[in-house]
Amino acid sequence: MRISDLLAIDELGLRLLAGDPEREFGTVHITDLPEPGRYLSGGELVLTGLMWRDTAADSARFVTALVEGGVSALGAGAARLGHVPADLVSACRQAGLPLVEVPVEVSFRTLAELVAPRLSGDVRDALGRHRRLVAALAEGADLRGLFELTAAELGVTGAVLSASGEVVVGTAADPAGLARAYLTAPRLPALAGGATLFAVGRGHRAAGWVLACDGDLLGRADLGYELAACVALERGRLEEGRRVERRLAGQLVAAALADSDAAELNARLRTCGIDADEPYAVVSATVPRPGATVPRSGAPGAPTAPAVLGGRILEELLAREVVAAPVPAEPPQGSGGTAVEGGGRSGGGGAVAVVALRGRSVGELAARLRAGAAVLAALPGARLSVGLSGALTGAAALKGGVEEAGHARRLAEARDGGVVTSDEIYTHALLLATVPGDVRRSFSDRLLSPLLAYDRRHQSGLVRTLDVFLDCSGSWNACAERLHVHVNTVRYRIRRIEELTGRNLSAMSDRVDFFLALRDTTPPR
Repeated sequence: MRISDLLAIDELGLRLLAGDPEREFGTVHITDLPEPGRYLSGGELVLTGLMWRDTAADSARFVTALVEGGVSALGAGAARLGHVPADLVSACRQAGLPLVEVPVEVSFRTLAELVAPRLSGDVRDALGRHRRLVAALAEGADLRGLFELTAAELGVTGAVLSASGEVVVGTAADPAGLARAYLTAPRLPALAGGATLFAVGRGHRAAGWVLACDGDLLGRADLGYELAACVALERGRLEEGRRVERRLAGQLVAAALADSDAAELNARLRTCGIDADEPYAVVSATVPRPGATVPRSGAPGAPTAPAVLGGRILEELLAREVVAAPVPAEPPQGSGGTAVEGGGRSGGGGAVAVVALRGRSVGELAARLRAGAAVLAALPGARLSVGLSGALTGAAALKGGVEEAGHARRLAEARDGGVVTSDEIYTHALLLATVPGDVRRSFSDRLLSPLLAYDRRHQSGLVRTLDVFLDCSGSWNACAERLHVHVNTVRYRIRRIEELTGRNLSAMSDRVDFFLALRDTTPPR
C-alpha cells in the first residue's frame, strides 16, 4: 500500500509532513521504544506516540534506528505534545523517510484496523491477477495475447526484446538502445529510455530476453516481476520447440557432412521446413571460449560476465528467422575443444544455423546480423564472429555451404569479430586470415615502418599516397586527381617511397607486397 493511498482515507484525516507520498509499506508496527530496531523486519509503517522523546536530539536517533531497520514510513501521533515537533520533521526530511501526522482523535488501533484489509486486499488482487495471466498461457494464449491481457489487468504496456534488440512482442521506440541498457545495467530492474527493464528468466544476459515496461515501475516492481515471470513461462514453451529444431538441424548437418544420400538429405531438409528448391543460407558463429574470464569494461558499473555460448546468441540474433536452429560448430582457432557429431567441436562457443532466405538476399541477412552484433558488443565478452555462405538451393549444397560459412567466420575471427559474407572470402583476405596475426604484423611493419617514420617526421603522407597509387592501378594522373595534388608531387613521393624501402613500384611483385602490407594496417584513404 502507498502512503498516498493512506492519505486518501478521509476518515483518518492524516497529513504528510515530509517524504515521498508514493512510498509503499507492507505492514503496520506500533512502538514507543527509543531503540526499536531489533523488532523491525523492513517495509513497515511505524506508528509512534512520541513517548520516547525527551529532547530534540532524540528525534535524530529514533529516525536513524528506523532507517537502519528498513522502515518505509513513520506515523507520529499528536496526542502527547499536541503537534509533531519540528526536530522530528527535520530528521525525517534529512533521512528521506516519509512522515505522516496522525490527529489526536485517531487511535493507532483504528488506523491499523482500517489499513489491514486494504493490505491483504492488495495481496489477494496480485495473486488473482497472476492466476489469470498464468491461466491464459495455459489455455494457449501467445505473447501478444498475454500483453493485451496485461494492459487490461495491470495497466502496463511495453515490449519484450531479445538481447540483440529484436522486438519479440509489443512496441518500443528504441529497441536497440533499450537492449544496450539491459546488457550494461549494473543491476535490474533498471530505468532507461523511458522504460523499466526486467530480466526474463535466468541465464546470461546476452542469451536472454528483456521486458521493457513503459514508464517508471521501480516503485511498483512487483508488477514487472509478475509479467516477466509469465513471459518466462511462454519462453520456456518456445524453448521446447527450439530443442526439437536443434535436434533436426543437428541430424541434417551431420548427414550432409557425412555425404549421405541426396534423397535422405532432401527429406531432412524438408523436415526442417525448407523445400528442395527454396533458397537458404548457412550461418556459422563463434564467441570467446566458455568459461573464459571476461575483463570488466571501462564503463562504471558495467558487469563482469563469463563468455557465453555462440549458439544461444545466434538464436537471439536470428529470432523468428531460423528454420533449422543452431547446432554445435567448431570453436575459434586455437581455443581447443573436442570433436562432436557432425564435424563440430565442443567447448568453443560456436554454432551453425540453416536459415531460409524467404525472398531476401544474403546481404540483407548480413545487415540484420551486423545490427544485432553491434548491440551485443555493449556487453564485455560478447565479441561475435559470424560467417555467411552464399545463397544455396537443395540439400546437396549444404556441405559446401557449411564449409563456406566456416571460412567466412574464420576471416571474421582474424578481424577480431564481425560479420563476413562469402563474397569476401574468395579474395586475398581469406589467404591473409590463414596467416598468424603476429606474422602479418611483422610483414607489414618491416615493409611500411620506414614510411610511417618519415610521415611522422615530415607530415608527408607517403603511406596514404602509396595506398591510393595502388588503388588507382599505378596511374600517376588518377592518383594525383584523387589526392588533389600535382602529378609531379605524386612522382616525387613514389620515388621517395622506393628510396626508403628499396623496392621498385614498377615491379608487380613489389606492388603486391605493398598491397598486402597495407591491407593489414588499413590506413585511412
